[in-house]
Amino acid sequence: MPTNPNMVAIQTVTVGSGGAASIDFTSIPQTYTDLQIVVSARNSSSAGIDMGMRFNGNTGTNYSYRSIYGSGASASSGSASSETLFTRAGYSAGSTYTASTFSNVSYYIPNYTGSNNKSVSIDGANEQNSTTAYAQLVAGLWAQTSAITSITLYVNSGNTADNFAQYSTATLYGVTSSAYGAKATGGIITSDANYFYHTFLASGTFTPTSNITADYLVVAGGGGGTMTNAGGGAGGLRCTVTATGGGGSLESALSLTASTAYTVTVGAGGAGGNFTTNGTSGSNSVFSSITSTGGGGAGKYGNPTGTAGLTGGSGGGGGFSESSGNTAAGGAGTANQGYAGGTANGGGSGGGGGAGAVGGNGTHSGYVGGAGGAGVATSISGSSVTYAGGGGAGSEQGNSANGGTGGGGNGAEVNGGVVTAGSAGTANTGGGGGGGTSTNSTGGYAGGSGVVIVRYAK
Repeated sequence: MPTNPNMVAIQTVTVGSGGAASIDFTSIPQTYTDLQIVVSARNSSSAGIDMGMRFNGNTGTNYSYRSIYGSGASASSGSASSETLFTRAGYSAGSTYTASTFSNVSYYIPNYTGSNNKSVSIDGANEQNSTTAYAQLVAGLWAQTSAITSITLYVNSGNTADNFAQYSTATLYGVTSSAYGAKATGGIITSDANYFYHTFLASGTFTPTSNITADYLVVAGGGGGTMTNAGGGAGGLRCTVTATGGGGSLESALSLTASTAYTVTVGAGGAGGNFTTNGTSGSNSVFSSITSTGGGGAGKYGNPTGTAGLTGGSGGGGGFSESSGNTAAGGAGTANQGYAGGTANGGGSGGGGGAGAVGGNGTHSGYVGGAGGAGVATSISGSSVTYAGGGGAGSEQGNSANGGTGGGGNGAEVNGGVVTAGSAGTANTGGGGGGGTSTNSTGGYAGGSGVVIVRYAK
């Protein structure tokens, strides 16, 4: 079985010497959302025999199924409605099958405690080293509204002497949703042994069901790059789990009140600019009292001097001009959120600033664009992820720059008339957009949207 922190082994039954007429799970806990049973089975008959399934000891006519199955030589399908025919629940291998081989069957029973009819999905296969080894998929239904408290598996041959053979094994698992036991609603809810995580990829509402202390990551949308090569600045980054940009400030967790709806705003990335316009700055992201500032848009072309990048969470890179020594500054970053964009020098535009480092400066010789500033890694999601990298600058002479780690877009370039495309900032990282090229009218690339993650202890 694959490791799943939301799947708990409730009971394992292993058939002993002499075999067993049935495998029974009784007094099933009602604290899970779904059940799964994994079976390895062989029977005492000479043939492969269907396994039957009963819920709560019910032997009525309220069972039905539809199945598709194949033997390696032929394929077929079937359906029926009666308890005695609710048996396409995987085959158990017969005694004449290849020695020491067992059929393998998986049953999934969602919403087993609910007041609706109960569905079952079944996936089974047997191995007998032959062309007639069956594999099947089954959709079953128990038309009863009672919660499932017991499950019986049996060899359905009609002969009471046919039993499960020794070493047949079945394990019952209880499955919870990631939100089971969570202390708040909102976002995509996941969990591990220590924390619940609420990830917002779009705006929403976070509502605690009890008073909690919560860590957070709030990343704003990244700024757009420009056609005149400059990279966009990363969205501002504020976090309680790792040092953030713009001075390395580590923030304090928030105390949140039960039944209070906290608005979550996930900022959009800014659009790329053309020859005559700066890149658009990204939009702010907000959680409770925490606001992260959108990344600064990149500067545009100017003669004799390019236009400075815009200020933001991290600043946009400066736009290029015609002559060496004519510089355009990168936009300033916001304290404790991000760094400044790189400075343009003549034909080399600046890279966008990142949450962890300034954007690279452009170089007139060779029209080399500046790289995007690096982002910041945090483990607030349960694993280390880097966010808020600045956009790399493009180039007209084959010297584009990469975006900063953490979702920054790469700059485009023209080399011998051949255009190599750049890229937008990565969605939900707050990465700045890469710079385009004016020679072939490749517009600046958009910044990536932001993200908000909230975590609290179990």
